[in-house]
Amino acid sequence: MTGTASSSLDIAVLLPCYNEAATIGSVVQGFRKALPDARIYVYDNNSTDGTALTAMLAGATVVRERRQGKGHVVRRMFCDIDADIYIMADGDGTYAPDDAEELIRTLITERADMVVGTRRGVHADAGRQGHAFGNRLFNGLYRLLFGNDFSDILSGYRAFSRRYVKSFPAVSGGFEIETEMSVHASRLKLPVCELELDYGRRPDGSHSKLSTFKDGFKILWMFAMLMKETRPFAFFGLISAGLMTASLMFMAPVLFEFFTTGLVTRMPTWIAAMALMMTSFLSFTAALILDSLARSRAEQLRIHYLTLPALRSGAIRTQPELAETAPMERASRVAPSADAA
Repeated sequence: MTGTASSSLDIAVLLPCYNEAATIGSVVQGFRKALPDARIYVYDNNSTDGTALTAMLAGATVVRERRQGKGHVVRRMFCDIDADIYIMADGDGTYAPDDAEELIRTLITERADMVVGTRRGVHADAGRQGHAFGNRLFNGLYRLLFGNDFSDILSGYRAFSRRYVKSFPAVSGGFEIETEMSVHASRLKLPVCELELDYGRRPDGSHSKLSTFKDGFKILWMFAMLMKETRPFAFFGLISAGLMTASLMFMAPVLFEFFTTGLVTRMPTWIAAMALMMTSFLSFTAALILDSLARSRAEQLRIHYLTLPALRSGAIRTQPELAETAPMERASRVAPSADAA
């Protein structure tokens, strides 16, 4: 596929960046060499170290996103850019641009909508033990709650089809965006693949923006919100079960006393137990109703996804066709707003 698929497809490389001046130049040059026909976009998220200028001098198209957070950047990128295939990577130099061709090959040959570059040796190279522990925790929690589609949900190196990008709502604001991407694919049962790739270390002068506890809490909160939205029966069912258990615990001594003596001397305890029981029933009813709504929303998302054109191997355009359609495509693409230029 080398030199054929990559030259006949409209490929966009998307690089969200925040204070990555030490590495973004070499990353852009690496992708220009690996994918010479691809368009490379660097979305600068309020950097203060010259990231935008370095990326521009390296040959990338630079767009500024004022809302702070990777999720806001990804939402803007997916909204602005039209392409056949999207490659998303970090600007910190930990992902090898040469692996992009393999991601594209896998996306095409497997007819997938997303290929995740899982990080080989991430637990050893995560920088801090807290990051490594967080990776294991979140991946295990994801498999427990949403299924076994992914083994590295926090990887930032991914390839997407246009179908995926234009059907992805992207409501997250920060580093939890990768979790949302994975849940979206699992929820709609989209064809996905994983490809194990080497994961490098940051060079001297480049520092991680990920906070172990702050961003870890945000990711855990996103797990809870996504479970509530996509699996409400399980979410509210667990709440109902917990309330029911508490109710029975309060109720047991009161009932024992009643059947033994015929008296109820702990009236406040009995009232609390009945209140918990009624709340449990309400939670279970909400679980049933919201589960039906969640299924309806998933069906609507799936229908929208099916209206988007699929990337077919037979539909890959030739170079002359690209030359004829390029002016029209460029005219149809959304130009960056004035304040983002």
